[in-house]
Amino acid sequence: MDLQRAFLAIVLSFIILFGYQYLFVKPAVRQQHTAQQAAKEKTAEQKAKPQAEKKPAAATAKPAVVQPAVPVIAEDPDARDITIETPLYTAVLTEQGGGFKHFILKKYRTKLDKSSVNMDLVPDMSIGELPVIFSLDNGAGSTLPAFHADQDKLVLTGDDTKQLTMKAKLTSGLVITRTLSFHGNSYMVDQKYTIDNPGTGSVRITPAMSMNNTPFAHGSTSSRYLFRGPALYVDNKLKQIKPKKLADGPKVFQGAVSWVGYEDNYFIDSLIPLRAGNHMVTIGGTASRIRTVISEGEATLAPKGRAVYPYKMYFGPKKLSILKKEDHNLAKAINFGWFDVLAKPTLWLLNYLYGYVGNYGVAIIIITILIKVVFWPITSKGMRSMKNMQKLQPKVAKLKEKYKDDPTRMNQEMMALYKTYKVNPVGGCLPMVIQIPFFFALYRVLMAAIELRHAPFMLWINDLSAPDRLMIGVDIPYVHGIPVLTLLMGLSMYLQQKMTPTTADPTQARIMQFLPVVFTFMFINFASGLVLYWFVNNLLSILQQYLINRQLKASA
Repeated sequence: MDLQRAFLAIVLSFIILFGYQYLFVKPAVRQQHTAQQAAKEKTAEQKAKPQAEKKPAAATAKPAVVQPAVPVIAEDPDARDITIETPLYTAVLTEQGGGFKHFILKKYRTKLDKSSVNMDLVPDMSIGELPVIFSLDNGAGSTLPAFHADQDKLVLTGDDTKQLTMKAKLTSGLVITRTLSFHGNSYMVDQKYTIDNPGTGSVRITPAMSMNNTPFAHGSTSSRYLFRGPALYVDNKLKQIKPKKLADGPKVFQGAVSWVGYEDNYFIDSLIPLRAGNHMVTIGGTASRIRTVISEGEATLAPKGRAVYPYKMYFGPKKLSILKKEDHNLAKAINFGWFDVLAKPTLWLLNYLYGYVGNYGVAIIIITILIKVVFWPITSKGMRSMKNMQKLQPKVAKLKEKYKDDPTRMNQEMMALYKTYKVNPVGGCLPMVIQIPFFFALYRVLMAAIELRHAPFMLWINDLSAPDRLMIGVDIPYVHGIPVLTLLMGLSMYLQQKMTPTTADPTQARIMQFLPVVFTFMFINFASGLVLYWFVNNLLSILQQYLINRQLKASA
């Protein structure tokens, strides 16, 4: 019984850990803390020197200069904005430096409300801070090349692929030709930078690609509690850098870089260097603004010489099926932590079922039933064990009273009693232990999968990634609406508890009666998809316990 109580305490600790973030850390407090932390990070960053995460074996590049603030550069009134329209997005880039001013996703809105604007993965920034700027000064960003584009607008449909060519002549005499290929059916953009030296003397260059990011603006509640920040995939390993760790100075990585980017649980801005060999990546900034630079190393352009630097960029949703199709290890950006090996098959199954039923809520119900069916035999065995343990409690109580002064003898007699009646004292909690990894895997999927973002179920549940609320026209303090599904989940848990045999003493039993109330409060701000899973699982457990109780009663 001590083992069961210890196990229950561990489970509750996990839930309290998650629930605390949802219930007691108020958004205003979070914002104030973020602002204070950002100020501290900025001050520390100004004083700190770049620190290498990994010392280069034979460095051909130097860490980029990641400044707290990019120099203010006046906008060139003659520089045109180039617009690219595809079925998936609208992108706007400028001839001054070539950075992207906007990258608006047509299939994703900032909020559930249909009148809300579409997601823009490039927040409002000054001309020198725009993402995807190629430079020859190792990302210092002190000057911006003045490009001239061969078109001012591209419109793509279906499987179209169209190119945009931009040329810039630098004061050094070098000529940069930027070729971008856009695809009507993909968020991926191909880029190639060709540097020509038409002069008679050699020129030293230090090419680099830079990207600035701030947190994406969308109305997701779960995104505030999962990872958000810079990330990269280097040497076949995913590195996610918490912004607060940049307070000690920029982080430097060197190796085989598949991609670098900025992500939250739903969207990602990423750059993919395609030039052979290792790359150096420098990441710095604060929680409010991250600057990432991919350094290509030093090079010398001989007279009439040429150098080519190819890249790809992916600005779009973190949807596993899309990222796998795009390759370059982008799918590694979807990381479910310890439970990744279980979570990704669960996500695949969720999408597979959705393809048939057309409703993610129904797909969650089917998955819950499938999981319950798989674990039905061992769960039934555990329930029977608990029922048998309950029957033995009078005998156990007598043994405890008889041998209360001799604990060793008491344990021996209790083990003999269990053996005689073929009862396993831990049989009741073992099925729960086995199911915990599956629960947490499903928890991560339902909290982070973009498929559930703004996905309706039925009636008042119109977003499975958000807490369920039935709005009644009256603003209820804190919750604003009635969490109907959550209350039903708490009620089902109470009924399940009443039906489940217990071996606890009266005091413990009374304490356990409060668990449904505690869980209900814990789940108030959980994604309704997760609450739906828990509710259906409780209903199935009630059915299972009813069948077992009836069977045992009939055989008695």
